[in-house]
Amino acid sequence: MSLSVTFGDDDLTEQAGETAGQLAAEGVPQALASGDSTLWGTEAQAEAAVRLGWLDLPRTSRQLLPEIAALVERARAEGLDHVVLAGMGGSSLAPEVITASADVPLTVLDTTDPGQVRRALEDRLESTILVVASKSGGTVETDSHRRIYEKAFRDAGIDPAGRIVVVTDPGSPLEASAREAGYQVILADPNVGGRYSALTAFGLVPSALAGADVERLLDDAAEVAPLLSRTEGNPGLDLGAALGAAAAAGRDKLVLEDGLSEINGLPDWIEQLVAESTGKSGKGILPVVGADPGDADDELLAGIDTDATVTVVGPLGAQFLVWEYATAVAGRVLGIDPFNQPNVAESKENTAKLLDQAELPVGTPLLVDGPVEVYGEFPGSEDAKDLSNVLTALLEAIPERGYLAVMAYLDREAAFDAPYPEGASFEEMTDVWSGADPATLRGLLAVRTERPVTFGWGPRFLHSTGQYHKGGPQNGVFLQITGAIENDVEVPGKPYTLGRLQLAQALGDQGALASRGRPTVRLHLTDRAAGVARLLAAAREV
Repeated sequence: MSLSVTFGDDDLTEQAGETAGQLAAEGVPQALASGDSTLWGTEAQAEAAVRLGWLDLPRTSRQLLPEIAALVERARAEGLDHVVLAGMGGSSLAPEVITASADVPLTVLDTTDPGQVRRALEDRLESTILVVASKSGGTVETDSHRRIYEKAFRDAGIDPAGRIVVVTDPGSPLEASAREAGYQVILADPNVGGRYSALTAFGLVPSALAGADVERLLDDAAEVAPLLSRTEGNPGLDLGAALGAAAAAGRDKLVLEDGLSEINGLPDWIEQLVAESTGKSGKGILPVVGADPGDADDELLAGIDTDATVTVVGPLGAQFLVWEYATAVAGRVLGIDPFNQPNVAESKENTAKLLDQAELPVGTPLLVDGPVEVYGEFPGSEDAKDLSNVLTALLEAIPERGYLAVMAYLDREAAFDAPYPEGASFEEMTDVWSGADPATLRGLLAVRTERPVTFGWGPRFLHSTGQYHKGGPQNGVFLQITGAIENDVEVPGKPYTLGRLQLAQALGDQGALASRGRPTVRLHLTDRAAGVARLLAAAREV
């Protein structure tokens, strides 16, 4: 089965058709398919020249299959059936989608939350195989996970050399240190950026270990690849033209909707690809995941195997390749470089500086509402009296074409286990949550504004929408959530714990956001469970 892109909106059909026609007249489809690095201008050419390897992955990644198959066979022979992936951004999101769609288990660590990491450590360590995935090895989260697992294996009398597999770029510092430690190393294509790496070793190795059929992914991508050089019948060109034309015309909020199909969770991967690729130079397309489409004139609804304004139907491997191609095309339409990430380093540098300080500068709370402390600056002219006032002020501060971003530095798997706020009945909450996502604070806030509300788990989102927050249109309002740590985790060989790192990451990003003059508030839960309950109650009172 190949892949199709259809439009359910006459205006979009016309805009996309005109844009696709112009791109075809300029020779873009053939040039992109052949890896022409000049398509995004002279300033972007150097970066693009070493970032277009993803175009050939349906063919070149087949060279990895024998090595991956041997690794899988060894793991199964040794009874290593608990696969843990330590990776961030593109190194974790693609495997997460692949394994969820294949319905095979994979534990993903793209967090610095001590509770989430500790729970993974305590789960079948005796049968765990860890994949450490990083292009350079310098990613602080992944480096921390590697150090923690090395110590855990040694403490349990297990040789880490038999349990750790490293996926990295050739010649990286991580390759050298991994080979010295005796770890198996599988090299990825160095000419592919992280968010375009779904079909490289970064996507294939952990997915295959978990039990997914990765050869089928390459087969499905290979089937659609020949279409991408065409001027007509080219799904990547059609999709990219639609995304770019819509955003240029003001429809720059991309609401992503999942259908009931074999594919599970693709919008989270698309979110990173599109936001980090396009959110720069004051421009960009903001993906919105998990939201019901509204009537706002700046929204564009895209459906994965479900009817929408833009409907994309096809198998997962083809989806990966076509969305990557479309994002590159949209970058040309918008006049930006889709391969760099100029603002991602800012929060990382802020975090590093904070970790060098004896004490983290958390500041003094402006307001305390039970188990929730409020830091930052209240938007508006009046001081807030309670948490409900704070949330109301944030919602009212969203600009006409802006958005609210909720960013939770908490346990992604258990943070919102508190089911209902302060004694509310199921019947009461059904009314509040109608048409929204009850699993997150986002759902309760989204029903109280006509503007998009996004939700990101920190620090996961820093490798995704974090670039858009700082480099894209400056019309965001930001709500951070952090939580007290009860049982921290040491990072061997480093002068900080995971809990300290997690808070430093939040403070570092808060500083980067506040420096741009956008409303930024941090809510700190002094008791996580009680704080979540109070948050949901306050959101219900807005």
